[in-house]
Amino acid sequence: MKRRQVGRSSTALVAAAVAIMAASGAAQAETLVVDTAFQLKTADPAREFEPTANVFMHAIYQNLVTFSGGDLTKLVPSLASLPQVSADSETFTFELDPAAKFSDGSPVTVDDVIFSLNRVANVKGSPSFLMDGITVSAGSKPGEVVLTAATPDPGLPFKLTNPALAILNSKALKAHGGLDDATASTADKADAYLATASLGSGPYILEKFDIASEVDLKRNPAYWGPPAAYDSIVIRNVDNSAQQMNVMRGTSQIALDLRPDQASSLGKDFNVEEAAGSDIAFLLFNFDPAISSVTTNKDFREAVTDAIDYEGVLNIVGDGAQRSGGLVPSMFGGALPGSDGAKQDVAAAKAALARSGIKDPAVNLAYASDLTKDGVSFSDIAAKLQEDLQAIGIKVTLQPSPVSSHLDGYRAGKLEMAVEWWGPDFPDPSDYLLFGPGQLVGLRAGWKAGAAPDITDLGAKAAVESDPAKRNDLYAAWQKAVNAEGPFIPLFQPATTVVLAKTLEPLPFNAMWTVDLGAAKPAAK
Repeated sequence: MKRRQVGRSSTALVAAAVAIMAASGAAQAETLVVDTAFQLKTADPAREFEPTANVFMHAIYQNLVTFSGGDLTKLVPSLASLPQVSADSETFTFELDPAAKFSDGSPVTVDDVIFSLNRVANVKGSPSFLMDGITVSAGSKPGEVVLTAATPDPGLPFKLTNPALAILNSKALKAHGGLDDATASTADKADAYLATASLGSGPYILEKFDIASEVDLKRNPAYWGPPAAYDSIVIRNVDNSAQQMNVMRGTSQIALDLRPDQASSLGKDFNVEEAAGSDIAFLLFNFDPAISSVTTNKDFREAVTDAIDYEGVLNIVGDGAQRSGGLVPSMFGGALPGSDGAKQDVAAAKAALARSGIKDPAVNLAYASDLTKDGVSFSDIAAKLQEDLQAIGIKVTLQPSPVSSHLDGYRAGKLEMAVEWWGPDFPDPSDYLLFGPGQLVGLRAGWKAGAAPDITDLGAKAAVESDPAKRNDLYAAWQKAVNAEGPFIPLFQPATTVVLAKTLEPLPFNAMWTVDLGAAKPAAK
């Protein structure tokens, strides 16, 4: 992570916008305005799994443990102390902070923790896998919570930082249709209520939730920590070009989706937080023969891998982006260097396509048409891939759709080929085992359990290894095997850029929730 003050632009547009900002006193201490391109489906922590939800949920809900600033290597206490961990990495004991309370003033209890985490597991939403094999119970002492893993799970405390595993007021949740038992997947009705009110313990509470346009927060007057700095926070759904203009005009104070080149034109009145991106963009093939007879062909997949102009893709993505050697981002243990990634070889691509035996090969390439992530448009990446594949004789039909419907097709495993994006659920390489055969993301690509026993075995060994060096070696070997046999082609890691008006104190980038809005403060005058 580095912070820089961008140089003054010489363009008349930027000068005019800065003048408007100065004249209007744009950043009001009472309200903080944040612009981002929404990836959002619900306000229910047990069902959410989109980046925009993490941004605002981190401000209204709290977890047992968390991180400070942008450091994802060191856990810090939140609602509870850091855990006592058994020697076999299967039992994790937490002590709740007796001062912790919800926004209605009621204390956070062991029952709230058990109900909240069991509800995530049993609602069977997108984040339910985080609780796979985990049981939650009261400890032997008052205020003590015990999480027990069915198998050794060295990464469990890091999983608990995900906003989906936040702790909710169980009494209030039950009163509005919340359930935590085996019937929750069909009978829990609390998601509708959670779009109108929040049941958390964080510095803000939910005031408005509009999935298409805006999420509004207001200060929690009963917060058990230091009071929030702003009366309210407005998070708006804005494309990246409008984000640039809004922050220049002073109608917003934070922009989360600008490209580095857009940020560099803003002038001296802004700070830019630059960090190596932890997201991975990848191309997905579907291994299910019921979905495609083309993408299940090994030689076809080899042809596609060799045909892609990876350097050209990076040029589209922009400054700061880097190649992905595998699925694990460069800042996590076990990551492969970018040099291990596939390289373009047009002659080899044409030869592989000829070996495939497919006459007039044609595929559908799906992507989210209304989404920019870290300033990168999925439409631009899809068009580049279409161009590269058509150059070797593969007809590519682009299938754009709004992000909500695209996610439905992706999660249901119905897409033939797709440009996808993966942000870490927690900062540990074990998160990426979900790409294996029979696992969550593997199944979205039609990669069924038993399809690649060697890869499954490597992943199983990596998951339980606690020695750091051995663990890294196992994850590296697992990724190389997935690169060779699996349905994914890692494309790139984008740079992450967060633009803040100088009317704010700096906010470090965090790969889990982008920025900690609960910690946002006006700069000293």
